[in-house]
Amino acid sequence: MSLNQNGGEGDGTEVCSVSHATGSGRAATPAPLELDESQRMGEFFSVLSDPTRLRLISLLYRNEFCVCDLAERLGISESAVSHQLRALRGARLVKYRKEGRQVFYQLHDHHIVELYSTVREHLAEP
Repeated sequence: MSLNQNGGEGDGTEVCSVSHATGSGRAATPAPLELDESQRMGEFFSVLSDPTRLRLISLLYRNEFCVCDLAERLGISESAVSHQLRALRGARLVKYRKEGRQVFYQLHDHHIVELYSTVREHLAEP
């Protein structure tokens, strides 16, 4: 049984004993996310992992819509749209405004617009 550089049992991996991030002229290495922040970010991205929610976001990218228009464009029930919008609202990805009895949804703010646009551009690159 051999030991790696970390003193553990040999599993074919070696641990680098040189710190490459502290060389002269380099910026200080940032600290990793705190656990609670990483959990909140994970939950946020989890909401974005649903294809129906992403399709809703794609419609709301430039326009606001009511539930019935979103349901018609996606070809799913209003109940299903409402369910997905509830999750998007909970993650602060969308917001709504009321006009009489009508409720219109739009992306929450410019951060969400930029996030959607950036991811879409990134995926379109070869």
